[in-house]
Order: sequence, then structure tokens, then C-alpha cells
Amino acid sequence: MKIQLASSYGFCFGVKRAIEIAEAHKGSVTYGPLIHNKDEINRLKVGFNIGLSENIDDIQTDDAVVIRTHGIPKEELAQLHAQEHKIIDATCPYVTTPQNIVEKMSEEGYSIVIFGDATHPEIKGVVSYAQDLDDAFIVLEPHELEDLPLKGKVAVVSQTTKKPEDFAKIVSALMKTRKEIRVFNTICNATFENQDAASELAKEADVMIVIGGKHSSNTKQLHSICLRDCKESYLIENEKELESTWFDNKLFCGISAGASTPDWIVQNVISKIQEMKK
Repeated sequence: MKIQLASSYGFCFGVKRAIEIAEAHKGSVTYGPLIHNKDEINRLKVGFNIGLSENIDDIQTDDAVVIRTHGIPKEELAQLHAQEHKIIDATCPYVTTPQNIVEKMSEEGYSIVIFGDATHPEIKGVVSYAQDLDDAFIVLEPHELEDLPLKGKVAVVSQTTKKPEDFAKIVSALMKTRKEIRVFNTICNATFENQDAASELAKEADVMIVIGGKHSSNTKQLHSICLRDCKESYLIENEKELESTWFDNKLFCGISAGASTPDWIVQNVISKIQEMKK
């Protein structure tokens, strides 16, 4: 059976940068998971003594704190500074961009519309930069805009891992009711590249394996895209979740991986598939 990797997959710039920052600060603590990959987080814990705290009040006074890739709410960052922690900011620059846009446009009197998942840590951070939280709205579907008390002028940003075509639907819906719209395309290029590469490979493959955290937005997006062109597409976190029956009578296996998936996990998956097909 032929096994082929997508032409673009795995670690994006922001995740790679965050890992390097964490590795350079042994013994520090991340506030929230650094990235959406528990195996990589465990590697950092074992090899670099990087701790993890889900609760800001549990962080010890003398701990150096690494800010996760997705960023944190503005008020929590201020709290960490007030507690005089050493702050090591590993927020992805592509996430910092919508934070800055929301802050600036909010100060200029624009209503803020954020296309994204309200429960996602990135979006929790981005919305916190609005000057007036009652004038900042998080939506996933165009119909959610209908009853919002928006001003005449609106600024729109997107979660970095969302699909451009879905973001365009939100913008199009706003154009029907507002005279002034400032649109900021804050979707990450790495997301485009990984999604396009996965889609092309899925059109040729008999079976697709998408590797990444089950809670990772961009990995779930990749899986969804692969399913459109290859019905036998499976989302796994590591090689332990592979099932040999997936490869019965298959000639071509395609592999993609989310932006938080390290290459060592990808290689473990490939090795395991090769063993299964011996």
C-alpha cells in the first residue's frame, strides 16, 4: 500500500515558535495547555520540566509563566503581571493580530463581530480586548447576526483556523444591513495551506488518516474537509488509535496532521501503518 503525506501538514509557525520558547524556559509553567496536543505537552513535561496550570490561582508566586499559543484574556494577563510573575509570551503573532484589531476598532467606536467558537481559548482572549464587551459579539452562523444591537459601523475579524468561505458568509450578511464594515481577514495562511493540501490528497486516497488533538479546531476542520472527498477518513491522536481493518483492500493511504501535531507523532503513525501492512 502506498502511503503519502500531504504536501503541507503539521506544525504551523506559531506552534513551532511556542514549543521553542517553552523548551528555552525549563521549569516554567504554562497557563492552560500550550498547544492542542497532549502527547507533545507530556514530552515537554518529561523532557523540560514544563508544568501546566489550568487555574490562574494555582500558579505559585515564583513560577515563570508561559502564555499559551492561543493567548489568554486581557484581564488574566493583567492579573499575572499584578502577581509579579515572570511572563514569557508564546502567543502566536497571528492570534495577537486580531487582539490588537479588536482593541483599536473598539476604541474607534466600531461594534465588533468575531467569527469563531465562543468556547475556544483564542476567541476568549480576542473578545476580551474590546473596550465595551456589550458591543462585541461572537457568531458562527449568519442568522446569529439578525437580532444583534450593532452600530452603524462594524469591524469583523475571524478565528485564525476558520474556513474563508464561512467567514465570507458572515461578511456578506453584514453588508446587507450596515453601511460601514471594516473586514480584517485574520485567518492564518498555514490553515489555508494545510486544508488545500489535505483536500487534494483526499481526492486520490482510498483512506485518509488525520493526526491531531481531538479538541483542536484546525484538526477537526482538516478531518471534515477530508471526509468530503474520502469517506474513509479517520481522526486519531497517535498511532495507538489506528485500526488494521481501516487498511483492508486499500491501495493508497493519505496522511495529514493538524497544526499542533509534532512530526515525531506523524512518523510513529507511518511506522505503525507499515507494520500493519507487512
